[in-house]
Amino acid sequence: METGFLNRHAGTPYAVYVPANYTPNSKWPLILFLHGSGESGNDGVKQTAIGLPQAVRLYPERFPALVVMPQSVLNRPWVDPVWQTHALRALDATLAEFSVDPDRVYLTGLSKGGAGAWYLAMRAKERFAALAPVCGRIEPGANSTATWNGIETVNFEQAASKIGKDMPVWVHHGDADKAVPVEQSRKMVEALKAIGSEVKYSEYEGVGHNSWDRAYQSPEFPQWLFAQHRSSRNVKEQ
Repeated sequence: METGFLNRHAGTPYAVYVPANYTPNSKWPLILFLHGSGESGNDGVKQTAIGLPQAVRLYPERFPALVVMPQSVLNRPWVDPVWQTHALRALDATLAEFSVDPDRVYLTGLSKGGAGAWYLAMRAKERFAALAPVCGRIEPGANSTATWNGIETVNFEQAASKIGKDMPVWVHHGDADKAVPVEQSRKMVEALKAIGSEVKYSEYEGVGHNSWDRAYQSPEFPQWLFAQHRSSRNVKEQ
């Protein structure tokens, strides 16, 4: 069985990380990772360079899971429903190809992908056991209005309502971020807490836009993530 970072294509390019000890005889956790603007393209490779994929390369023992890494083109955000569909197509193709535990499918992303993680969770929260946005925004902001033009957005309260209080969420942001204001995460966390969510929030003092190294390379990140099960959340929601 081929393992490591594998190139795949399902209408658009994506990559799949397969652990060295993968066997189809077991059901494996799966993480859907949405990259940032700098990794946009159509080569199927750039999106495996930083963030979660880098943490997987550095600490493979911490990530006994499949990781799906779709790639979007430059200047198109993951909040775009078209590109969300591409991401879900890559996810579905991976579910069909590999042995996956459907109760342990997780969603995360950084920057452009952090925003995408928020919006994809609103669209398809029933598919994920937990959500971990890193320096993502809810509102488009002055520096991203061109790429969000024509896309329906929501405010913080609407986003929190769509995601719901029972979705396990861990938000990460640097307080010195000049690309995505930290207020985006602060306000979203406040909105989730207002509806009764037990959302976790890590704000990194003195850290700029690159809060993903602190988030993904922390040993606590995979420990928390893999402890979440969709079936447990469904029981609480009934």
